[in-house]
Amino acid sequence: MERTIKPETARQLITSKKAQVYDVRRKNDYDADNSKIPEATWCDPDNTAQWSKTIARDQDVVIYCVRGGSVSNAVVDQLRNQGINAAFIEGGIDAWKSAGGEIVTK
Repeated sequence: MERTIKPETARQLITSKKAQVYDVRRKNDYDADNSKIPEATWCDPDNTAQWSKTIARDQDVVIYCVRGGSVSNAVVDQLRNQGINAAFIEGGIDAWKSAGGEIVTK
């Protein structure tokens, strides 16, 4: 899997259950928005070393933050360094919403 994926590709992986999805928005950004991608689990990007231990190594991982910038890049680096096949959504949840991706209320 590429390091970054388009919202449409992420939607295919997530809806087909071929990837786990993690919301890695910073706490204040997560709290400020009442929506998330279905099936997404919020994980604090500052504690990636702890929560990443629970990720199944045999499944792809899709992560997103607000705009797919430094937060997602840092988390993907950490996950890939642990042998996890991870990618982040280009443009984050903002791009997901713009592309018509499904959103649920937290």
